Amino acid sequence: MSAQATRERIVEAADELFYQQGFEHTSFADIASLVKISRGNFYYHFKTKDEILAAVIDHRLSVTRTMLEAWEREGDTPMARVRCFIRILIANQAKIFLHGCPVGSLSNELAKLNHPARTDAVRVFTLFRRWLGDQFRAAGQADRADELAMHVLAFSQGVATMAVAYQDEAFVEREVQNLCQWLMERFDTH
Repeated sequence: MSAQATRERIVEAADELFYQQGFEHTSFADIASLVKISRGNFYYHFKTKDEILAAVIDHRLSVTRTMLEAWEREGDTPMARVRCFIRILIANQAKIFLHGCPVGSLSNELAKLNHPARTDAVRVFTLFRRWLGDQFRAAGQADRADELAMHVLAFSQGVATMAVAYQDEAFVEREVQNLCQWLMERFDTH
């Protein structure tokens, strides 16, 4: 396996473990074990946990950009694209029930640790925020685009938090439907 492929496997494993166990509770040994490489090989690719964290954040940004591009192709209207974002709560429901939102979980943990990378982790939220804002601008809501984007982001984080707390599938589905209905009534133009 190439060095690049090994590095990518390390980043993907670290991303998974940071999500499942948290950044602070994931060790080099945990990641090396999941990837099935020696610690020496691991250290060849990453010298510090902060280097891995930076690579995980970059990986999440890349995955998010790819997802947003897919939603651009799938949704024929701005609000159809926003609904793609909202429905991710249902698509990822099983993972959310176990570990919460990956973006929110990492951002919250790094804030609690007062970790210097906390502002980097928020870049994933910012990517969603800008993309959602673009959708609202395209729907004729230029004056309120950022406010509406933040509303949808806050809503999704609230639902994810309650999903972890209550483990209630019907709640998640109902809230997703309610927000989709709100979008349709206020912003769909046809």
